Amino acid sequence: MLLWGKVFVEKVDVIIPTYKPDQKFLDLMEKLAHQTVPVNKIIIMNTEQKYFDRLTYGTPFSKKYKNIQIKHLSRREFDHGRTRNSGVRCSEAPVFIMMTQDAVPADEFLVEKLLQALEQDNAAAAYGRQLAGESCSEVEKFTRNFNYPPEKALKTKDDIEKLGIKTFFCSNVCAAYKRDIFDALGGFIKHTIFNEDMIYAANAVQAGYGIAYQPEAKVYHSHDYSCGEQFHRNFDLGVSQADHPEIFSTVSSESEGMRLVKMTAAHLKEKNMWMQIPGLIVKSGFKYMGYQLGKRYKQLPKALVVKCSAKANREYWNKG
Repeated sequence: MLLWGKVFVEKVDVIIPTYKPDQKFLDLMEKLAHQTVPVNKIIIMNTEQKYFDRLTYGTPFSKKYKNIQIKHLSRREFDHGRTRNSGVRCSEAPVFIMMTQDAVPADEFLVEKLLQALEQDNAAAAYGRQLAGESCSEVEKFTRNFNYPPEKALKTKDDIEKLGIKTFFCSNVCAAYKRDIFDALGGFIKHTIFNEDMIYAANAVQAGYGIAYQPEAKVYHSHDYSCGEQFHRNFDLGVSQADHPEIFSTVSSESEGMRLVKMTAAHLKEKNMWMQIPGLIVKSGFKYMGYQLGKRYKQLPKALVVKCSAKANREYWNKG
């Protein structure tokens, strides 16, 4: 047992959806094996068994990590919300942590720090800080620090006027959830192209709970997306927001995005990296076009919608 505030928590599970896992996934597993608060069970929701077997074949993976439970599914079966809900049903822990296969804990305190953030009575979830890797571009490093600053926060309904859409921000790259509240709220939305974490967080905030941000729970997780990748990713973001006007029509995303672009450009000027500013503007344009088209996807031919969507999410359009 471990002491969580004034309550003893018997176990904490970690749930990780995987698809074509690579070395980062193995690094993640190694880090989870050496946390100050031991992980009871690691539940892996893997899409396409052949890719997982390819990574672990001939290795002592299953013998080394004895607390693993693996459930294989096809690409057609995968859904960002439904698959994670299925993983939660495999857990009996009062607290579970959602992670992605490419998020590597920065130290051994990740689980401990997330639990500390959940000690706040009205916190339904707590998400960690994402750090950029050393090889990332200056723009990506600044973006990570903009979205994941060093200051703690507990966001509630009272913050909507001040924070806007950031009130609902939560990331399943690394986030811990109280199981009783999760069940009471109905879990993650069962069918979504993207954004299941923010949709849950918005529902939790509207129900009177808080979303904690814990910068002391740190993972390395960053991507230097190309213009095309940014377009596809933001298209799917726009789709998810268009499908949930009850949440996203009440807050604006555009103003926060524009603020990020302006602050990033100012940062590049300060660092005397003027040559990177044109690239920032072009990539931001692709992000904006993708987002705006995604918000209007219902007006587009389905064939075009599928092409605009990220490859990893295109199976979504074949489901009801």
